[in-house]
Amino acid sequence: MLAFLIRRIGHGILVLWLITIAVFGLFFVAPSNVAQSLAGRQATPETIALVKHRLGLDLPIWRQYLNFLENALHGNLGFDYYHQVPVTTIIAQALPVTVSLALGAAVLWLLLGVFNGVISAVYPRSLADRGLTLFSLFFYSFPSFLLGLLLLYFLYFRLTLAGYEWFPAGGYTGITEGLGSWVQHLVLPWIALALLLAATYTRLTRGSMLDVLGEDYIRTARSKGIRESRVVVRHGLRSALTPVVTQFGIDLGQLIGGVVVIESVFSLPGLGKTAVVAINQQDLPVIIGIVLFASACVVAANILVDIVYAVLDPRVRLH
Repeated sequence: MLAFLIRRIGHGILVLWLITIAVFGLFFVAPSNVAQSLAGRQATPETIALVKHRLGLDLPIWRQYLNFLENALHGNLGFDYYHQVPVTTIIAQALPVTVSLALGAAVLWLLLGVFNGVISAVYPRSLADRGLTLFSLFFYSFPSFLLGLLLLYFLYFRLTLAGYEWFPAGGYTGITEGLGSWVQHLVLPWIALALLLAATYTRLTRGSMLDVLGEDYIRTARSKGIRESRVVVRHGLRSALTPVVTQFGIDLGQLIGGVVVIESVFSLPGLGKTAVVAINQQDLPVIIGIVLFASACVVAANILVDIVYAVLDPRVRLH
């Protein structure tokens, strides 16, 4: 296990290093007018040159990259061009919003997706199976922004007109300001994400469970007179969760990196919305910082997935 962890962490570090090269290179393929934007339209060439010098943009590209890499290794991702705020501070301010959104939605989509998938697999080709399959296909093909807008229209706008102010239009309230208010501001985004992703988990769980329930050891357990519920949950579901865990690790890592559409629809100041603002302003340190953080989340999630494999299914061996 120790050798496996060292090898996987080494691969993760290599991936992150390649990402820093790719991202940094993309930003300098096309000319950047950051200095011109900061200095203003009426700025003289001398003023623009001074801004470039203060930001280090007049250095050779390879030197800028080495400076950034050295600072990143020390936990310094640079400063916001426009407000001179550390990028780590910007990420720290936006991260609780995205984490709250991702974890709350993850609980809902896992419960909904796994439960639906198990029911479909235990009763294949039944009315319940066909109905849940239709549910999965419907939401799987549903645009996320449209689902968010529909939830806002029916559960916020229409209910508010009827005198039921149960859901706010958007925004975010921290959990420290009250659990009820925190849940109230996030429940609609949670539902939107859960419905979209539960469809994938329903299909994954159903397919995996159908394969597992046909295995010899499942038939052996049934022949011993073990209760069907125990056979399904303890013997079948545990082995069937391997592809679900894989998908969950990828999805959760990506969500923590930022959910652009959902955060924009519901006006949540998370990492996704922060990245969009930084891209529009050509705020390179913020963009690179968020991309690196999101990449680190995905790498860490994949390492955790590999470890959980051995716990869920003893037949899996770490290589």
